[in-house]
Amino acid sequence: MELRHLRYFVTVANERNFTRAAEVLNIAQPPLSRQIRQLEEEIGTQLIDRDARPLRLTEAGRLLYEQAVHVLAGVEQLRSAMHRLSEVGRRRFVIGFVGSTLYGLLPEVIRQFRDAASHVDVSLLECSTVEQIAALKDGRIDVGFGRLRVEAAGIRRIVLAEEPLVAVLSADHPLAQRGEALHLAQLLDEPLIVYPRPGRPSYADQIFGVYHDHGLQVSNVIEARELQTAIGLVAANAGLSIVPQSVQRLRRDDVCYLPIVERNARSPILMIHRAGDISSELAKLIEVSCALHANDVHGHD
Repeated sequence: MELRHLRYFVTVANERNFTRAAEVLNIAQPPLSRQIRQLEEEIGTQLIDRDARPLRLTEAGRLLYEQAVHVLAGVEQLRSAMHRLSEVGRRRFVIGFVGSTLYGLLPEVIRQFRDAASHVDVSLLECSTVEQIAALKDGRIDVGFGRLRVEAAGIRRIVLAEEPLVAVLSADHPLAQRGEALHLAQLLDEPLIVYPRPGRPSYADQIFGVYHDHGLQVSNVIEARELQTAIGLVAANAGLSIVPQSVQRLRRDDVCYLPIVERNARSPILMIHRAGDISSELAKLIEVSCALHANDVHGHD
């Protein structure tokens, strides 16, 4: 299957007429019809109901159309990105991050880094800490921001901060009504909603570790795919969750955030990169990240 075939097919589907599609594509109609026939033969099913007026896609044609539009859009984005890169000679600098870091200082870190390194094309990629390590080794990203202390050969780790954890309860929960800091033991009677569901180790394991460090065992666990889902389940009275303090910026009227008494109930904010990487861009990003977190009083006692 060639991109040319997909482009021809999408044009026919949009125009619902072979003659008009051929005009749009600036080719003759017979070759266009042959290309669509070849595509149908390759796929093994009819894509267009030619007896309908105007033309109508079959069920298989609708499915292919949906996928083909996404594929062609992705190819065009890639083509544009490569053109920009070759046109201005800008180096690409890719930053990996876990979603929860966006509630803290990472957006400001990226803004300041963009200003200080305007000669590079900064791209962002959301991925877990474990995925970041693999991406660093493969050269797919230049640096990562995460929360897990994962040991990996050839990877340097910088602890930017130790962020306090807070409990998330529904707004009408009795403990929320009292508005007091909570001990971890007080949270054992409720289902614990953890995230993310896929991929281990993850932030969920970090939370289990906090309980374990205090001699506590969580017996009732609900796994959510992502942070926002976990908080939505809390709002629905499905249980409670524990999140980094900066997540309180995700304000909702139907949940309440309460501090946790245990002082070592914290989640680190980590920056990781390839050991031996001495690029000026990485050095600037480290400088900006460390300075902002050192000056930040949010999350510190």
